Amino acid sequence: MKKIVIEDREYEIIKNFNNAFDLDEFKERFTDYFYDFDYIVGDYSYEKLRLKGFYDSKNKKVRSINNAKDIEKYISDYCNYNAKHFILKKQKKR
Repeated sequence: MKKIVIEDREYEIIKNFNNAFDLDEFKERFTDYFYDFDYIVGDYSYEKLRLKGFYDSKNKKVRSINNAKDIEKYISDYCNYNAKHFILKKQKKR
């Protein structure tokens, strides 16, 4: 899959449903709030990009509301049906 670098952090695009990922739009929404998350989900609602962070299930900060094992459930429950969306996975620093 494709890798991107933003603010010295590397992410892999692991899902890009309906070609949803747009680097410029992502940069506009991305803030330091998301630095800590292992995954970032982006979806479009009313033509606006929404972002949500998730932690790997092994991360000590994980909670039921942000467990990466539930990303697909989040997409089905909280995103519009068939909405454009993407999932980014943070890559470990070398």
